[in-house]
Amino acid sequence: MDRQNSDDIMKFLDGMASSDDVLFGFLDEGNKSPEDYSGNLAAGEESDADNDTPGCNSEENRTFWHEQEQLLQATLYRTSSIETKIRQATKEALKEVRSKGLQCVCRTPVTGGCRSCLRSEVCHRLRDAGYDCVISKSKWRSSHEIPAGEHEYLEIVDKSGSKKGEIRVVIELSFRAEFEMARGSEEYKRLVGILPEVYVGKTERLKSLIKMLCAAAKKCMKDKKMHMGPWRKHKYMQAKWFGTCERKSVTPVSETEMETDMPPKAKQRVSMLNYGLFGSLSAGIGRPAAVAVV
Repeated sequence: MDRQNSDDIMKFLDGMASSDDVLFGFLDEGNKSPEDYSGNLAAGEESDADNDTPGCNSEENRTFWHEQEQLLQATLYRTSSIETKIRQATKEALKEVRSKGLQCVCRTPVTGGCRSCLRSEVCHRLRDAGYDCVISKSKWRSSHEIPAGEHEYLEIVDKSGSKKGEIRVVIELSFRAEFEMARGSEEYKRLVGILPEVYVGKTERLKSLIKMLCAAAKKCMKDKKMHMGPWRKHKYMQAKWFGTCERKSVTPVSETEMETDMPPKAKQRVSMLNYGLFGSLSAGIGRPAAVAVV
């Protein structure tokens, strides 16, 4: 399991050199999106993932998947200036990690690094770039609908726009993998393939993407006449990024290594013979006090 995780990290970092656009999957603000995307986007944002989807008729199927692809691409095309800035900073952070290499500092180190250490390294570099970046860990309890779980991701709270208030920007380093299904249909796999590997965007955009993909997953399982796992449901996926969460800052790996490699300080032993010496020096007196030994 650790080896597979390490291989995934190395492939992920190696892909940073030549496939930034594919890796992030967003177009910067100002680029023109397809003409017919804007009208469908509003409908997609209002749709509910739990509503019934079209039946198994081939024509209805083609229409459904075609519309889902348009909605998904339209959502990815629409991006704000703050998202673009943070996305570029995330690209630079990942490139730095790739060039310098990722070292795992966990109790049980993984050769090539682990996702937790990658998350910490990116968070540290984004903080150095001036962003209020933290690692958020969401937790949720089990219910009759979904099992309990927890999930970690990066989050930046931007307070520069005073009129709009705080803006939450979520950074998910393995976004596409969260929606992949081994038994998914070709249509569903093609839809997931449009997703960026790294998601950097506002929470409102993330909610829209989750609705679309959960609706597509439900449609896929219904057509295959298969049971949909509770961890694929809309409520479960929402809880990953919108559940009760704890936020923490990170300690740079370099400082962690220094603390780990530094030998423990020897504890000074004080006896009756040198008690006066230590006591006088700590009090700022240069001459040691005499101690009578009985």
